[in-house]
Amino acid sequence: MLHAILVPSRVAKGHLATLPVEDAMRVPGVVRVLTPDDFPPPPEPVRFPNADAPPTLHREIAFRGQPVALVVAETLEAAMEGAEHVVPTYEEQTFAATKRSALAVREEARPTVFGDAEAALARANATVDVEYESPTQHHNPIELISTTAVWAEGRLTIYEGTQFASGLKEVVARILRIDPGIVDVKSPTVGGAFGQKGWVQQQTAIVARAAMLTGRPVKLVTPRGQIFHLAKFRPNSTHRIRLGADADGRMIAAHYVSDQQQSRGGTFPSNYHAGPSRLYGIENYYGGAVDYRIDTQPPGHMRAPHEHPACFAFECAVDELAYRIGADPVEFRIANDTRVDPQNGRALSSRYLNECLSRGAQRFGWERRTPEPGSMRASDGSLVGWGVASGTYPALVTATVASLRISADGTTRFATTHHEFGQGIKTAIAAVLLDGLEIDPTRLDIVLGDTTAAPQQITAGSWGTFSVVPTAALAVERMRAALSELLGGRQVSGNIHQQLAAIRRPYLTVDVSQLGPGQEAAALERLRRGQYAIAGPTFPEFTSMSYIAHFIEVRVEPTTRRIRMPRVVSVADCGRVVSPRTAASQVRGGVIWAFGASLREATEVDPRYGGFLNNDLADYVVPVNADIGEIEVDFINEPDLLANSVGVKGLGEVAMVGASAAIANAIFHATGKRLRELPIRIEHLL
Repeated sequence: MLHAILVPSRVAKGHLATLPVEDAMRVPGVVRVLTPDDFPPPPEPVRFPNADAPPTLHREIAFRGQPVALVVAETLEAAMEGAEHVVPTYEEQTFAATKRSALAVREEARPTVFGDAEAALARANATVDVEYESPTQHHNPIELISTTAVWAEGRLTIYEGTQFASGLKEVVARILRIDPGIVDVKSPTVGGAFGQKGWVQQQTAIVARAAMLTGRPVKLVTPRGQIFHLAKFRPNSTHRIRLGADADGRMIAAHYVSDQQQSRGGTFPSNYHAGPSRLYGIENYYGGAVDYRIDTQPPGHMRAPHEHPACFAFECAVDELAYRIGADPVEFRIANDTRVDPQNGRALSSRYLNECLSRGAQRFGWERRTPEPGSMRASDGSLVGWGVASGTYPALVTATVASLRISADGTTRFATTHHEFGQGIKTAIAAVLLDGLEIDPTRLDIVLGDTTAAPQQITAGSWGTFSVVPTAALAVERMRAALSELLGGRQVSGNIHQQLAAIRRPYLTVDVSQLGPGQEAAALERLRRGQYAIAGPTFPEFTSMSYIAHFIEVRVEPTTRRIRMPRVVSVADCGRVVSPRTAASQVRGGVIWAFGASLREATEVDPRYGGFLNNDLADYVVPVNADIGEIEVDFINEPDLLANSVGVKGLGEVAMVGASAAIANAIFHATGKRLRELPIRIEHLL
């Protein structure tokens, strides 16, 4: 196996003037240096998901850190030394590094509008007009991005942690001008992801091309400093919100305009209104959206990509409005419940947000709260603040296929669409299979992320369990029917393996496919072609959402203003909970991530040079164990049988939504300072 290292651009915008490789080739162990000349031009016209250009090597520089060459060597050390000897020269151009740059281009997106927000605000008895800001942030999973490509016997096999194996297969084939039928992608486990590995990575086709040109396996583990400039990230966004309530304390209007940083050709949507517009029964809503196009790599999905920053801003604004009218923040939210989707009037398939709020308040001890900011103190003198916030996330589903084989030798194999990256999808599938079939649990093999086993749909948006668990349940039903037909009324003792052995049947296989509510068969064809096959949250007869309520206590040391979070109570409505242990883990992870997003994480930009400054774990600050106290998790656990046969909905994303707002609201309650920009740090409270 050969090892590879990318050579990043040192300028933010321009054109490669020279790209000398001779010095690198003289380094012992260097086998080849790939340049833009080693890549065939893509077919025209061609579009790549959320990319300014095909993810290969280019002479036109669109952002600082863009790869310009790949050094391939016998050892990692030789590849690193060789990369240091590739020193291009550039014809530099002026660039925009932030939204506030004079060269940023403002583009308005289509707004989300229902009712008449302006007219309703004009007649409101109480209003707030506030602006919140969420910073640029990067995922920073501990596991780095890695690609290994093998070209052998006319086939290309790519081993990579990815959330979309079939999409990767199709896009790499298109880039390299080869038949997708000779490309296999294997991603048995994804590693840290939550959006970062949802799109085709910048390095994948480059490494694949290197394997094809050298005839040897090539592996690239992208250094963290380069990941900051190559992978997708959460864009900086600003949220101006005007809310109005009537004399009875009902919210009657929301006028909310968001903006975000965007690359010159990126397509990451500015869709910050899907959650807030459905959080309460607000009948008049205006949701504007703006992109500021600048010179960076395209932003992309990061856990609760729009809902986290949107509900941070919206739920803080709701808290401000509750204080404005003198209402308890929990009772105010409960009073603004809805049973229909305000956007379209469709029924909500299930909604237990008020139950989340009521149960969370009871478990947290909310009745002991004194409402005045700064009125609660701990025994050590710390300022105590209690905050609450709600969260919602669309319940989405994808077309799914699966194959279930039970063998007489004691093995069971379930191969299906979707991927495992630690969220526990294999555990949820196993729970359904073992609940419905008498098979050996120790020899159950669940195959995900493998294009040779089944077409792979992107796993994101909390639709994995929603999509796969009902498919597993259908496979169980079909397997039981097939076994009954096979036995033909004979009474054979033992589990299914033993029954098959008794009648001398080597194995029994069933193949199933599943569509979401209202999805047509064409979605299965898109799935098989490596395209998106996603539906929701608006279905033909209903809208489906997941909900959560967070109750958070913070303690602020009165002199240093250091913030601690000793306890959290989070109650989620995600339909039926199939795997309680992994579900609770998802919520704890979401709360911890929200703590980091609220109080620690921000990616810094120097507008003079572009790119990202704190591109390491020394300067990109994340939470540690000492920051986090007790996180108590509970679930409503009411099946949503309108959504699917098992009654499950998504959880991974909604777990984070609203938690940052609850933290900010708790800090206000502790200190009396309403801080509207993340992250909130010590200097903001001094």
